[in-house]
Amino acid sequence: MKTIRSSHFASAAIIALLALPAAALAQPTQSPAPAAPPAAASSPMTSQPVPGKTMEERVENHIKQLHAQLHITLVEQPQWDQFAQVMRENARDMDQAFMQRAQQYPTMNAMQNMQSYEQIAEAHAQHLQKLVPAFDNLYNAMPEQQKKLTDQVFRANAERHAGQSRHGTNATATEK
Repeated sequence: MKTIRSSHFASAAIIALLALPAAALAQPTQSPAPAAPPAAASSPMTSQPVPGKTMEERVENHIKQLHAQLHITLVEQPQWDQFAQVMRENARDMDQAFMQRAQQYPTMNAMQNMQSYEQIAEAHAQHLQKLVPAFDNLYNAMPEQQKKLTDQVFRANAERHAGQSRHGTNATATEK
C-alpha cells in the first residue's frame, strides 16, 4: 500500500505558508512512506523520525529567523505580530491535517486518499488567503530599503528551496 511521502509536499507547503507561493507550487509528489507513526516519534512533515519537529516548531524557528533577517522595527512590530500569528495558526492547522491524514491513511481506499489530498490542498490555499494580506500589511509598513532587503531574503529562500527540490533533499529553508 502506498502513502504520500509528505517531505516534498511539506517542503512546498511550509515555504508557501511562509509567503513564497512561487516556490511552493514546485512538485508536490507522491511516493511510499511508512504507516502513521506516533506523533512524538516523527514529524507530520517527513517520513523519517524527527523528534519534536512539527510544522509549528519549524515555523516558530522561521519566524525568529525572518524577524532578524528583515530587521523588523518597533514601528513594524504590530504588523509583524499579525503576520507571525497567522503563520502560527496555519502551521498548527497543517500539523493537525497531516496527523489526521496519517492516522486515517491505513484504512483509506483510493477515492478517500484523493479526497484527503484535496482537503490538504484546500486547507493550504485557505491558509495562503489569510497569510498574503497579513504579509501585505507588513510589507507596506516597510520603507523602500527594507522592502528591497525583504525581496532579497524571500528570493534567496525561494532559490534555496528550488535547489533542494531539484536535488531531492528533505531539508527546508527553515532548517538551513
